[in-house]
Formats: sequence, structure tokens, C-alpha cells
Amino acid sequence: MEEMAASGNDRALVEEVVRRVDANEYKRRQAPVGIKITPRAFGRDWRLPISARRPGSG
Repeated sequence: MEEMAASGNDRALVEEVVRRVDANEYKRRQAPVGIKITPRAFGRDWRLPISARRPGSG
């Protein structure tokens, strides 16, 4: 988050986006794994821990 704010983005907007992502991660943990329809679906492009919060999320 600090890196995004330091790169010229509005700090309030960065905090709001991070808060929204963190608040909605519970749905990701509740949902079953879906089918893979694109190469990016479950690859290294979207790696967030399922059992713990993201590093640096507060």
C-alpha cells in the first residue's frame, strides 16, 4: 500500500481500494474452486493466501 501511495496515487483512494479488497476476500474463501477457462485463472497472477490475511494488510 505504501508503494502505491508513494508512486503518486491518492492515499485515500489507495486505502479505500485495499480496504474493499480485504473486506471481500471472505467470499473468495467461501466459494468452491471454479473451472479454469483462461491461462490466468489459477496461475501465479492471483496469489493471495486462503487461510491468512495478505502480508501488509494491517
